[in-house]
Amino acid sequence: MLLPVASESRVLAAKTDGRRVRIRSDSTESGLCRYRHFVKKKGDCFVSIEQLKASIRDVPGFPKEGIIFKDITPLLQHSELLNETLDLLAALHKSEKIDHIAAIESRGFIFGAALAAKMGVSFVPIRKKGKLPYHTIEESYSLEYGTATIEVHEDAFKPGDKVVILDDVIATGGTAAASARLVEKLGAQVVSIDFLIELGFLNGREVLKDYKVNSLILF
Repeated sequence: MLLPVASESRVLAAKTDGRRVRIRSDSTESGLCRYRHFVKKKGDCFVSIEQLKASIRDVPGFPKEGIIFKDITPLLQHSELLNETLDLLAALHKSEKIDHIAAIESRGFIFGAALAAKMGVSFVPIRKKGKLPYHTIEESYSLEYGTATIEVHEDAFKPGDKVVILDDVIATGGTAAASARLVEKLGAQVVSIDFLIELGFLNGREVLKDYKVNSLILF
């Protein structure tokens, strides 16, 4: 399956230390060429964005009927795919000064802490109300029925700090938008909001139209 053009341009812009994302043309039996993205690995081995996408498992009926859950655990069980995912996320900001990776509870923490360590920057958890131990600020957002509230510690950011917000999936975008408002309440700057997976049919980007949004895999 070929990636949409919007996703292709983001991936092609990424470069990693000692490696780079590039287009490789593969000849088919019909003589036509299919273009795929590859991340160069040690020696002649390549890991493709398609492999990352294929490692996401569909789980129908979870957490309730009518929903197809995108399960990232097969990717997490494959160390090379996980490492390449972190490399690609880090490469999005190779030429930028970043002070913090702020990850959204809870699967965002899996990638956020590892990415912050890889990039040598601070990690900040964005949590559901009542889960953080110190003094916090909060932001609420609308759900289909009711509202939800998230928090960060009041000393998480300083004015002028540059922050990348990270989560595993963008669906409707409400949680990410509330997270951006939290960052801005403390005077910090949202450099971008990054996701491993984008559910494009839910149009979450519309909610985040005032921010730069990156995603690696589009469904």
